[in-house]
Amino acid sequence: MTRRPETKRPLLLFTVNDAGFFLSHRLPIAQAAAAAGYDVQVATAPGPAVARVIAEGFAHHAVPLSRRGLNPFAELRALWLLTRLYRRLKPDLIHHVTIKPVLIGGIAARLARTPAMVSAVSGLGYVFIKPGWPARMLRLAVRAGYRLALRRPGARVIFQNPDDWHEFVGQKLIDPNAAVLIKGSGVDTAQFVVRLDPEGMPLVILPARMLWDKGVGEFVEAARSLRAQGFEARFALVGDSDPGNPTAIPESRLRAWQDKGDVEWWGHRADMAAVLAQANVVCLPSYREGLPKSLIEAAACGCAIVACDVPGCREIARHDENALLVPPRDPIALAEALRKLIADPQLRQRMGQRGRSMVEAEFSLERVVAETLATYAALLRETGGCAPLATQEDSLRCSPS
Repeated sequence: MTRRPETKRPLLLFTVNDAGFFLSHRLPIAQAAAAAGYDVQVATAPGPAVARVIAEGFAHHAVPLSRRGLNPFAELRALWLLTRLYRRLKPDLIHHVTIKPVLIGGIAARLARTPAMVSAVSGLGYVFIKPGWPARMLRLAVRAGYRLALRRPGARVIFQNPDDWHEFVGQKLIDPNAAVLIKGSGVDTAQFVVRLDPEGMPLVILPARMLWDKGVGEFVEAARSLRAQGFEARFALVGDSDPGNPTAIPESRLRAWQDKGDVEWWGHRADMAAVLAQANVVCLPSYREGLPKSLIEAAACGCAIVACDVPGCREIARHDENALLVPPRDPIALAEALRKLIADPQLRQRMGQRGRSMVEAEFSLERVVAETLATYAALLRETGGCAPLATQEDSLRCSPS
């Protein structure tokens, strides 16, 4: 699909590898941009969630962006097809989301001479976590790709935490003036509301994709340890396995844990507000994050949190305020932190109240949407484009002669 010649609205194209991720993490921004006057379109890999993208009113373009694997021929094909799409659509602004679109899409935007580009770095991914020399070699290649994709005029790079910001600037992957800090994807504080601490046997949940680098293995070990010590509590994994990720935990392993009574596995849940209403403690012992939406939602609901003291998590989980932080990959420390919160309802209540206040002040959906749209507008002005709802001066500047 191409733009109609008479359309005056600036074309904003979201490029994301997975349509489901677009819906869960960027839909409110896309809706707000459309309401503000952008012609919003979406490019993702084919999949079942595409139908809902179209139902939301966005033109969709299928591109072969895989989430797993490093087949050079597949990546070159994706680069070629994205470059061809960008040249055909001539978007005024592209917003790349997740690692492969940022890398491959950023290079395609350079080749297509797209004037303005926003790239969302929502965490550095398993490549920057995994040990060993193959991972180190891959990190060198990925860093070179980031420089090529991001270090160009007309670019903005949105980071969710300052650690990732400093990593990219320190490695000279981006121009420091291109960096923007926007804290997460935001949470609807009218949907995720404070609830009373549930009575009965305490429930601890881990809401995440079922990946080893989310600390799922350490969570299961901690649950076993606490049960062996005689603590009565329920422990539930809330999320699906993710075959598209190299660190995915097989469903067979998840079922085996449940069958042995180590933990409950609830699978994917679309009703996270209702899930959080049942939880006494929310736990995410991840090795590294961008800024986990699950913890922002937990804090919005007034849940006490246990997380690892790593980039991303510590932005929303603050030690002795709304959370207890532990070292990553440490099931003993994790079990002790969980034990402390399970045994102390008053501490859970105090931390939950503090978490809600933090979300209202710093992590609301309205704030994230406003900061993102402001980033779009500033970039379009810088590159000679025109943002919707422009000032009178901008309107005169942008009017056809």
